[in-house]
Amino acid sequence: MVPADFAARVVAWQRVHGRHDLPWQNTRDPYRIWLSEIMLQQNRCAKAVMSEHGGVFPTDPEVLVTLPGIGRSTAAAVAAFSAGVRSPILDGNVKRVFARFFGIHGHPGVKAVENRMWQLADAVLPAKGPAQAEDMVSYTQGVMDLGATICSRGKPACLAAAASCPLASDCVARRDALTGVLPTPKPRAAIPERSTVMLMVRRGREVLLALRPDSGIWGGLWSLPEMPVDTVPFDAELAEDAALERAREFGNPSAANLVGELTHVFTHFRLLIRAIRVDVTGIAVRDTANGPALRWLSLDDLDAVGTPAPVRKLLEAQAQGGLF
Repeated sequence: MVPADFAARVVAWQRVHGRHDLPWQNTRDPYRIWLSEIMLQQNRCAKAVMSEHGGVFPTDPEVLVTLPGIGRSTAAAVAAFSAGVRSPILDGNVKRVFARFFGIHGHPGVKAVENRMWQLADAVLPAKGPAQAEDMVSYTQGVMDLGATICSRGKPACLAAAASCPLASDCVARRDALTGVLPTPKPRAAIPERSTVMLMVRRGREVLLALRPDSGIWGGLWSLPEMPVDTVPFDAELAEDAALERAREFGNPSAANLVGELTHVFTHFRLLIRAIRVDVTGIAVRDTANGPALRWLSLDDLDAVGTPAPVRKLLEAQAQGGLF
């Protein structure tokens, strides 16, 4: 339900409690108002005004929005402040006021939610009539002021004193204790998931490590060698067969077994690590110029080299004689 006196409350509040010292409040020049509202693309906009509007800055929001660098809300603000035009604004502060007052769930950046807010923004405008021009100036400034000074992101002033907000008595978020929930935050992007298979070649109490390149993830650290496994979904039997074949490079292998699985979270993706153990006897591996440097590391001396945190967990589990 849209209160009939929504705009009147905001207008009355703004004239007493709102901000009155902002750059655009002492002029009705639409160009100066625009400069105060937005400082981007002003050269392109000025050229368009000269070439398309005879040097006269327009006050019609439908014309303003066609100029470079002017969106729908900015166009409405310029039109309201310069000519008292009845056109709704919907900047970040106003979206917060509307989301809380009307109890609108859903991130304001979602098209359906934003469209609903635009409908409400239009519905609550001051009434047409002799006082329209002055009321539009006060309302437009007032609803922005409410969001900036009262209905703030952190602790809305109405929580301490309801009288500070002219809309508090009908505010859904205040009534239902939703001020900390509304507006709905932007959904977090899903973290991509990757997977890798690491080869844990064991020779008694020793394990084979490969030196990672200086650049990239875990640069310069010693890690279990990685091996490509193309099967999706993961097939443990195929991976174990591939590990057994790969381990022949390092000695005489026995059976291969999946012994560890863990997830390590980076800032930009989640990595699922599966470790396959193969015990070998015979040939020792030395550092070589062909491929990464290799070395054997005793499980009783894990501090001898630097290893990535998840690899360290796998090695510690092996050192204790168990599966991860």
